[in-house]
Amino acid sequence: MKKEGQQRSGKALLIGLSAGVVLTIVTVLASGFMVETTNTDTFCITCHAMVPFQISWQESVHGGKNPQGFAAQCVDCHLPHGNFVEYLTTKAITGTGDVVQNFTFEPESFDWGANAENNRLKFTFDTACRHCHHNLTPPGMKPGGFIAHRAYQRGETKKMCAECHPHVGHKDMIEVAEKFFRQDI
Repeated sequence: MKKEGQQRSGKALLIGLSAGVVLTIVTVLASGFMVETTNTDTFCITCHAMVPFQISWQESVHGGKNPQGFAAQCVDCHLPHGNFVEYLTTKAITGTGDVVQNFTFEPESFDWGANAENNRLKFTFDTACRHCHHNLTPPGMKPGGFIAHRAYQRGETKKMCAECHPHVGHKDMIEVAEKFFRQDI
């Protein structure tokens, strides 16, 4: 009788472990799938308020209007790079905030210009800029840019990239947003 109970216990343990392994694999794969799925501009514009920002991004250098035809995705600029835990945490907090905002405010009456001016440093990360822009002093750079970038590289300034390059990722961002929400283009 004791042997039969031990066999059942062993089978239950094996079934439990097998189920745990399968659930872990499914969770890891689903998590990777969700991270990749939510990393695209196509996903970001599912929130109506983001549509004009996709339009202005597509017209910018970062949206593919460059000699290489390279287009950065929203997360390439709007999430920190380097530390994966920080990346995922910021992604979760930002994404949750965006979803809540999408249901609780009127984008037509929102002051997009003031938001960009007052908050751009909160949603554009230097680590994101530096992830792609390794050489900050390329040949042919104007003297003022060279001096500013050299000071940044030496740690002689606390300025962030978006302070000197405020709307680099979106061409005519505020104008496009205002026109979009007035006429819903």
